[in-house]
Amino acid sequence: MRDSSVIFLVLVASAFSAQAQATLRVGDPVELKISGVPAEEQAQVNNVYTVDASGTVNLPYINKVRADGLTPAQLAGSIEGSYRAGKVYTNPTITIVMQPNARFVNVGGAVRTASRVPFTEDMTLLTAINAAGGFNDFADQRKVRVMRGSNVRVYDVRESRRDPSRDIKLQPGDRVEVPQSFF
Repeated sequence: MRDSSVIFLVLVASAFSAQAQATLRVGDPVELKISGVPAEEQAQVNNVYTVDASGTVNLPYINKVRADGLTPAQLAGSIEGSYRAGKVYTNPTITIVMQPNARFVNVGGAVRTASRVPFTEDMTLLTAINAAGGFNDFADQRKVRVMRGSNVRVYDVRESRRDPSRDIKLQPGDRVEVPQSFF
């Protein structure tokens, strides 16, 4: 019994260590908890925020704080410093919990299985579509839309097949929509 308790503690510690080493990226949701401030203000600040397309999180009272490329601990320190520098709070303590399992690309429309595809570092438009079962028989491969935040771009995937260097890299949170062909 004691051995299994030790193994459990080692696994938990390594999970926290991995999170501390991981860096935030665009599309990552992060849970922010603040202490050392009045309770009613905690309720306004404590929330889940998403790293936006510009690599920042938009927080009450201090607006945008850079998050892309930072560890959760670095982001917490940056937010604490911003609240102090803005004279919003004198002694805030910020805790950031990264939610890396929320990294997905949504693929829908004229594919065999519309789905949320787990994001990988090397994911391209074609690999995401293939992970959703590939195109169905009615797909219009010339007008595939990639939505990233408020930006929408249209790609001719046939060009990516002819020249793999034209296959675009996707980011967590991207949405891929394959339209149906009318002919």
